[in-house]
Amino acid sequence: MGKRNSQRKNAAMLDSDDDSSSVSSSSTSRTDHISVSGNEEVHFDQDGLLDQALDALDEKRGSTRERALSVIIGAFTSNMQHHFVDKKFATLLHQCLASIKKGSKKASAKEIALASHAIGLLTLTVGCSDNAREIFEESVRPLDEFLTSKSHLTKIPSLLECLAIITFVGGNGLEETERSMDILWRVIHPRLGSNVVAVKPSAPLITAVVSAWSFLLSTMRNLKLNSKNWQNSISYLSSLLDKEDRPVRIAAGEALAVIFEIGIIEKFSADSKGASDMSQEEINLQESYTHLQGLKGKVITQVKNLSVEAGGKGSAKKDLNNQRNLFRDIVEFFECGYSPEISMKIGGDSLQTSSWSQMIQLNFLKHFLGGGFIKHIQENEFLQDVFNFKPKRRYLNNNEHRMSSGEKRMFKSPNSVQNKARTQLLNKQRLLSEVGFLAI
Repeated sequence: MGKRNSQRKNAAMLDSDDDSSSVSSSSTSRTDHISVSGNEEVHFDQDGLLDQALDALDEKRGSTRERALSVIIGAFTSNMQHHFVDKKFATLLHQCLASIKKGSKKASAKEIALASHAIGLLTLTVGCSDNAREIFEESVRPLDEFLTSKSHLTKIPSLLECLAIITFVGGNGLEETERSMDILWRVIHPRLGSNVVAVKPSAPLITAVVSAWSFLLSTMRNLKLNSKNWQNSISYLSSLLDKEDRPVRIAAGEALAVIFEIGIIEKFSADSKGASDMSQEEINLQESYTHLQGLKGKVITQVKNLSVEAGGKGSAKKDLNNQRNLFRDIVEFFECGYSPEISMKIGGDSLQTSSWSQMIQLNFLKHFLGGGFIKHIQENEFLQDVFNFKPKRRYLNNNEHRMSSGEKRMFKSPNSVQNKARTQLLNKQRLLSEVGFLAI
């Protein structure tokens, strides 16, 4: 009876909230201190809210589970939830997997998307550890089964991102990374059988698959020399450069840049000793090298055309400029060997990348973490190792350091993420007080 009352309270708390997708604060302790109107402080027990959200994942009502997952995602995005993970890691993982596995209780597309995003955030939080390994081992099969099933649900980008993240953090070695890349590729290139009908993938799905595939490719150097597979991959990506959808072209261009940066074509080059001295294996490698060089020539022509493309009817100027800039960088890379360099100001520090692989990883993780990227890069040791970023510790918990104009817009304006999150936390606290969850 007590559990039923508790679940009713959880349902009341989660169902009454209009938007629980962003829970943010500036503290990583169990109790968050939020300054309001100068001197007034509100004490908010975030661990308590996370415990309630975790309990609510047992609710039968789908909307309640969705709101609970939104609360969890918001908390893990805005802060490093190490204390909660230490206590409830396994429970959270298996509750999220329950929403994804075949035969789960009529999980909606939204619930599956939220659950997969939560698993990705959990993986980034634990970093390279036995827990990350457990997440990978427990999650890769249900993700594979869902992505290759005949489900009527549209293939969900969050599932693709989740698979990429858990492999990036928890996968061991070349074989597991290639397995995940193969799973991703089969989403848009299914293995057709007698009872399988090919369905044309949508442009957003193609973009999501290629982006996740490129993200994993960016981590690899020792690749299997299967010339047929690489010829097919490059040919397919080349065909995407001719598509009307601009995000598809951009994703394909980035993927091709990574392929050529890690030297796929050069790996097939065999030293010419003269026809009579070359083994059959060397002859095959030379033929593959010649064919791939021809594909590269075609790609270079396409890239040059896209770098100067005129805007068509209804073409957004910003999107067009992004495309031109990207493909100009690719042209420069092909012609001069220069990779794009990015310098990103974070507090008093600078995060820098100098290769296509690093740029792909940075953009993918920024997209996945959204407004929580700055918080994570400042405090997440795993991400700091990925980008060789060592923040000056004096900036991390110092709210008095001088802010740039961009930071002021981000943190001080009425429409900033921080102020919106503060309002949501205050509303949530008043709601929980009304239903008797918190004693203030």
